[in-house]
Amino acid sequence: MVDSVELKRLYWHSRRGMLELDVLLVPFVEEVYATLDEEDQARFRKLLECEDQDMFGWFMQRGEPEDADLKRIVRMILDRVQPK
Repeated sequence: MVDSVELKRLYWHSRRGMLELDVLLVPFVEEVYATLDEEDQARFRKLLECEDQDMFGWFMQRGEPEDADLKRIVRMILDRVQPK
């Protein structure tokens, strides 16, 4: 279970100051993070440690992370917003 303090902390860490990242990361924290299993929550926290420019490239699908954990969480976030 995720406590409200952790969610607030993640919310603020998800606000990157780059609109393209904010519109992906903030709603993911608000709507999905608490439902993830512990491994995926850890993957999301790991993603937040990455550089904005790297994340921007991954989310704009100009590349993908080499790390399998990061690749999984990036794909989860993109799958939420891309039409099937």
